[in-house]
Amino acid sequence: MKPQQRVAIIGGTRIPFVKSFTHYQNHTNSDLMTAALQGLVDKFNLKGKKLGEVALGAVIKHPKDFNLSRECVLNVGLDPHTPGFDVQRACGTSLTAAIGIANKIALGQIEVGIAGGTDTNSDAPLTFKKQAQQAFLALSQARSLAARLSALKRFRPGLFVPNIPSVNEPRTGLRMGDHCELMAKEWKISRAAQDELALQSHQRTVQAYQEGFYHDLVAPFGGLDKDPLPRADTSLEKLARLKPAFDPESGTLSAGNSTPLSDGASAVLMGSEDYAKKHGLPILAYFVDGQSAAVDYVGGEGLLMAPTYAVAELLRRRGLALQDFDFYEIHEAFSAQLLCTLKAWESAAYCQQYLGEKRPLGRIDNAKLNVKGGSVAIGHPFAATGTRLVASLAKLLSDKPGAKGLISACTAGGMGVATILEAP
Repeated sequence: MKPQQRVAIIGGTRIPFVKSFTHYQNHTNSDLMTAALQGLVDKFNLKGKKLGEVALGAVIKHPKDFNLSRECVLNVGLDPHTPGFDVQRACGTSLTAAIGIANKIALGQIEVGIAGGTDTNSDAPLTFKKQAQQAFLALSQARSLAARLSALKRFRPGLFVPNIPSVNEPRTGLRMGDHCELMAKEWKISRAAQDELALQSHQRTVQAYQEGFYHDLVAPFGGLDKDPLPRADTSLEKLARLKPAFDPESGTLSAGNSTPLSDGASAVLMGSEDYAKKHGLPILAYFVDGQSAAVDYVGGEGLLMAPTYAVAELLRRRGLALQDFDFYEIHEAFSAQLLCTLKAWESAAYCQQYLGEKRPLGRIDNAKLNVKGGSVAIGHPFAATGTRLVASLAKLLSDKPGAKGLISACTAGGMGVATILEAP
């Protein structure tokens, strides 16, 4: 077996993230993912090139997209001998895909690959009751007029009421926001603190656009060339006026300090150090390590607290402290979720009881956290956020020799994913 290869982050591309049921309402996941992937192919002149692997995924997906990755590969002009496979880990989908591609490269199984993800709530698949499915199947299998008439008799008006896709947790029946409200109450996260973080997310995103940071990271699509969600005109006063979104009586989560339902797609190109140098491709950063984790949220742990575990495991394995990073890209599912995570790492009791640490992991310098904005402002198409974070962090590290960056993302189902990147 070859010695382990250093894994280079060559670059990333995404399309603008938009509010669901707006700009992309007539587009499919395949459309969005193809657009992001095409941007990457064009950016790095990959047309006709055979890659080792392409790993893509979506959370809300039609049955016809069972082979989404492979179909998107064929859409964008890569060598048709390039294989692809689908990944799904809720909001950690594309970050999980990136870890998978990185591991294949590190082991020498492939030299180069792409990871990415897409999601659109605007084209959500609708299903029907079991009785409706059985009736439709009986009708499709009927071969005689009598059999067709018999099958038609099984239909009732109620069978045509669709089941709308739900993001409620199957084991609790609660929405993610409901779970996060419970976390905010447990950790005593105030509405004011959540709104302050949301405002910071918008301000930093707007500033990053003004500086041109996203110019080469966002490919035009659907008549847009930038994210329409970040708001330069928001303020603490405007955010404070918004009503609670999940708990009308005592809730602190609002539409302003939570991620909006979003549509979009993103992808990153990764390769071995030798491959990148041989083909004259940039090395923005190196992938160091990745870790996934899960919590017993049914047993009482906070649904979105798994990143605390994933990061702690990564730090132990790499012999690092939480403060050893120059940049932190932490997914803002909700302002409260991020604030709970930060508070947990500062808690000696939590770190000892749940993470097996003798002392708290400690505090993160806010000046290093989501410095180019976060999900509250940019948006969060579920499967697309992970590789958005990878591409942004890699660019941040690209001109800072010796710097390190940490990524973490919470997911539905009580899971979390984390990765470490370092500058070339």
